[in-house]
Amino acid sequence: MTRHIHMHVIAVAISTFAAHAFAQETERVVADGDQASLVRAKRIMRQIDRDGNGTFEKNENAAAWRRYRKLDANRDEVISIEEFRKERSPYLETGGERKLEVVYKKIAGKDLKLDLYYPTARRSEKCPVIVFTHGGGWAAGNRYKAATGSFAQVFGQLVKRGFAVAPVTYRLAKKDSNVAMRDCVIDCKDAVRYLAKNSESLEIDPMRICVMGDSAGGHIAQMLLLASAEQLPGDATLAEVPYRMVAGVSWYGPCDFEETDLFNYDDRADFRDRFGLRILQSNSGPKDKLARYREVSPINYLSKDSPPLLMIQGDKDTTIPVKHAYHMKQKADAVKAPVEIMIIRNAGHNWRKVDADIEPSREAIIKRTVQFFTDHM
Repeated sequence: MTRHIHMHVIAVAISTFAAHAFAQETERVVADGDQASLVRAKRIMRQIDRDGNGTFEKNENAAAWRRYRKLDANRDEVISIEEFRKERSPYLETGGERKLEVVYKKIAGKDLKLDLYYPTARRSEKCPVIVFTHGGGWAAGNRYKAATGSFAQVFGQLVKRGFAVAPVTYRLAKKDSNVAMRDCVIDCKDAVRYLAKNSESLEIDPMRICVMGDSAGGHIAQMLLLASAEQLPGDATLAEVPYRMVAGVSWYGPCDFEETDLFNYDDRADFRDRFGLRILQSNSGPKDKLARYREVSPINYLSKDSPPLLMIQGDKDTTIPVKHAYHMKQKADAVKAPVEIMIIRNAGHNWRKVDADIEPSREAIIKRTVQFFTDHM
């Protein structure tokens, strides 16, 4: 009888321990799954919680409130961290393996991160990777743009075709930030260097790296594609890492800042306010103004040995005029560099239609972009 009681006590103890262990494991799994939403919620809160009280009130930022008010479930005009966590996922939903919030570099007390989405098809060898550099005038935007709109369609198709995709965060050239365009480019080059340095553990091919970006990100994409691995060095721990760029696509990105006539600005002061400060405000790099303009102009890196570039531009884009595409193509032809252009009629910036439907269509732009990468693998 006593033995039976002891066995019962032991069984209950084991059962309790197992239940506790299962509960802990379940809690860990749930916590891991929720971590990304918590990280994003905290990031958003830091940006818009002006009084630092841990919640976002309607009167703190009218523009941000219009964007996030749908999350105010109880209509008290206050949004908490928990309510922010219900915002739609900022990540690509591919159904495949992914590594999120990977720190590739630390600078000025800040972690710079990238996400890595693997091909959804079975892969038996290291896969090529496409680095995505977001737009936003070098002073705004984020890598989560890759999970929205036309970008999500492009990258969703590419992961099915055997590519990995890596959207990248970089420092922003905000006013008085002491960050300039060159720093944006250097950060993104360091992201490429990080991927190459860690290619074995990440299971990617450092000799098959592509790049894509839009607007300011299109400019950065051109720079990553055309500048050599050694140019615009950054983090010393990532120096002298070998890699090879094989193809790039720029959606409505500028190619030359020295030729200011390409920007349709009658007043050079307007050009200086729009672009000049973002080129010159950093203390790093060349001190000569002209040298700085030339350093961040992708056209200056073109050669007959350049990797293939596709520039897609709208013919009614007033932010980055279509003249950039024609200008780059003219220089490319002169040096026998492999540059293709695709001109979208009736298209403004971000493929907004102007006066009539854009032609070719957005679907055709997506198809051409995907096919360009596929053709150069």
